[in-house]
Amino acid sequence: MQIFTCPFCGPREETEFHFAAEACKHRPEPAEEVSDADWSDYLYLNDAPKGVAREVWVHATCGEFFVMTRDTVTREITDVTALLGRDE
Repeated sequence: MQIFTCPFCGPREETEFHFAAEACKHRPEPAEEVSDADWSDYLYLNDAPKGVAREVWVHATCGEFFVMTRDTVTREITDVTALLGRDE
């Protein structure tokens, strides 16, 4: 079992976390002009790089989102950064 570190709760088992999105993936805008095909691509097509990736994850226990930088090959986590804005 791999241990992920929630920036709010500390180290926890990976089963408490869910992948949310690629970090810095730009949402197509303006929403009312986005085609169904473009919206589908945004939701379901991910780069899934081999190597270093920046991803948004959510800790299911506390409900907080954060950015994790990890190597998808070695599984090494090099950085975890809180997404601020809710209680700033």
